[in-house]
Amino acid sequence: MFAIVEIAGQQFKVEKDQTLFVHRLQNEEGASVEFDKVLLVDNNGSVKVGTPVVGGAKVKAKVINHLKGDKVIVFKKKRRKGYKKKNGHRQYFTKIQISDIVG
Repeated sequence: MFAIVEIAGQQFKVEKDQTLFVHRLQNEEGASVEFDKVLLVDNNGSVKVGTPVVGGAKVKAKVINHLKGDKVIVFKKKRRKGYKKKNGHRQYFTKIQISDIVG
């Protein structure tokens, strides 16, 4: 059984007991969270497609921890002009584990 769910503006294909990284959520570590924007549910070949969401379907997950991603270097340069700009960025993520798919 799997589902396609929208979490923090992005769509993910999730299964039970799967861990994934999503954009930072406001929930505390160890808290359980429910996502109700389920776009598709596949239960062993029985597919329910939402218009736009599947009614009554929910995905339950547990927040494991909050962390930062790898550093991304942004480097801009214009040749022969003496223009160089270097900037770094680390994205904030939340690691969640899917505990149940209802629907």
